[in-house]
This record gives sequence, structure tokens and C-alpha cells, in this order.
Amino acid sequence: MKILITGGTGYIGSHTAIELINQGHDVTIVDNLINSKKTVLEQITKLTGTKPKFYHVDLTNRTATNQIFQENHFDLVIHFAGLKAVAESVEKPLLYYRNNITGTINLLEAMQANQVNNFIFSSSATVYGNPGTPKYTENLPTGQNISSPYGKTKYMIEEIMKDAAASNPNFCAIALRYFNPIGNHPSGLLGENPNGIPNNLMPIITKVYRGQISKLSVYGHDYPTPDGTCRRDYIHVVDLAKGHLAAISVLKPGFEAYNLGTGQPASVLEIIHAFEKISDQPLPHKFAPRRPGDLPEFWADPTKAIKELNWHAKLTIDDAIRDTLTFINQS
Repeated sequence: MKILITGGTGYIGSHTAIELINQGHDVTIVDNLINSKKTVLEQITKLTGTKPKFYHVDLTNRTATNQIFQENHFDLVIHFAGLKAVAESVEKPLLYYRNNITGTINLLEAMQANQVNNFIFSSSATVYGNPGTPKYTENLPTGQNISSPYGKTKYMIEEIMKDAAASNPNFCAIALRYFNPIGNHPSGLLGENPNGIPNNLMPIITKVYRGQISKLSVYGHDYPTPDGTCRRDYIHVVDLAKGHLAAISVLKPGFEAYNLGTGQPASVLEIIHAFEKISDQPLPHKFAPRRPGDLPEFWADPTKAIKELNWHAKLTIDDAIRDTLTFINQS
């Protein structure tokens, strides 16, 4: 299958590209390199023996996006490209709406013009907002009480997908709702290495471990959880990448959504202590005030993905930490 991956040099996109190429798919990558590096292509090539075709294009450039489809015939588009920092989206909402929504519309219009009808979208658990229960199932309502423009863009894109499917009986659309990806490729050659200041827990832990940040800030320690810190569903990025392969096999006309998570939450302090144990090094941390919009805890109910995709998370938090340390020690 000939597959276009948008945002394919990013963290999740690059790991998914490796899994797809290793299964014999013909992968083309488009990325604007705002939050990734072109050198990732070299790592993908080392790990697969195949160098994917690459376009340095921003999807908000409609002409350049159309040109990609005019030069290639794709069977499937997997859409990762998008800005993803929750706090930044609150500060710069127009940037997030323009980039994430406009870029996706340009992509879908190019697909439509070139009769490409298979679409898998990198969505998020943020689409559930605050549903009043910590266990998220796909039949919960979406779009209610979403606290960030980032989360709202994910919800809006899912709604656009639903409408596109309703208007085109051949359009096959799947939204994969991620929880909290962590870890790196076990080879140590590829991992989460965002440009600028990281926003997610594991990259910040990595910087503290390396001495690039003096202390890790733990936002809130008085939540109604066993140790007072937030609990999240942390999933190894390799498991997440394999979820995309599984989704390909169930593409059918219409819209479907699947949670990709472990179903087992862990607290911030549990992650810190696990990292300290495996690295055999203390991780300086301090408690800080709660961040607005943070929920005490939530996790995936992955039952639908297990039953319909024949997929489940196999790797553990300890696996993710070990792979992160391998990546650190090789970079």
C-alpha cells in the first residue's frame, strides 16, 4: 500500500513510518520540520533499509499540498501533522486553529480532488473534555468542556471527518484517540527529541536526568489520587505505532474512533520513582501549583481496539523508561 504520512519526522509519525515500511508498505513523508528534524529520515533509513520519499511542505500551503498528490498516487493518508502543546494553544489559539484546522482541510481537499478515500487521524483523549468519569470509552460524548484550543482542534477535525464521510460514501475515516505516549525505539536510534522546551513528562524527565534542567516540577500534589499527583494512561510509542497498522485492516466507509491506551493509569510520582529505580539515579523534583485544566486522573478503556483491531498494548512503563535511557545514552 502506498501511504502518505503527514508529520512523519515527528515522534509518533516516525515510529509509525518504521512499522509500516517494515511491513512492506511504500511510505512518503511530508513535514514542515517545525517540531522535528530532517535527520530523522536517516534513522528511519537505518532501521528499515529504505529511505522514504520526503516533502518539506507545510499543509497550510494549499498549492504545495495539492502538488504532492498530483505527483503521487496514495492509497491511504495517515495524518499526524499539527501543533500539539496544550499550554501554547491557550496562549496562541489562532495559530493552532489556523495550523491544525486549515492544514487538515487543505489535506482533505487534496485527497478528495485525487480520489484518495482512506484516512487515519492522529486524535487525542482530549476530545472527551471532562466527561465526569476517569475511564474513557468511545461512546462517551465528545466536545464538552475541552479546556484548550489544542483539544478543540482535535474535536473539530473529528467532526469534519464525520461530515466528509457523510457526504462521500467511499470515504473511510478512523480517528485514533491517543492517551500519553512515552518511550522510544528500542534500538536507541530514534526517540522523542522535540525542538525547544518540551511539554510532556518524559522529555522533561530526560532533560533533568541530563542536567539540562535542575528540577522537575510536579504540578499539584493534592489531587484525590493515591499519592496526590495526577494519574494518566502512559502507552509505549511502539505499541501506539502498531495500532495504526491494525487500523488499516478495518478501514471501511464511514467514521470510526478507537482509544489507544493501556487501560492502566500511573501517577507522575510513580513515573518518577520508576525512572529513578531503572536509571539508578535520583531525579530532583519539586511540587508546584496545579495547572489550570488538569484533571486528577483518566485512562483508556481499550476494549473496542482489542476486539475490533485485534490490538493491545504489550509494552510496559519500565520498557519505555529503558528504551528512553538507551536513546539518551546514544544521542
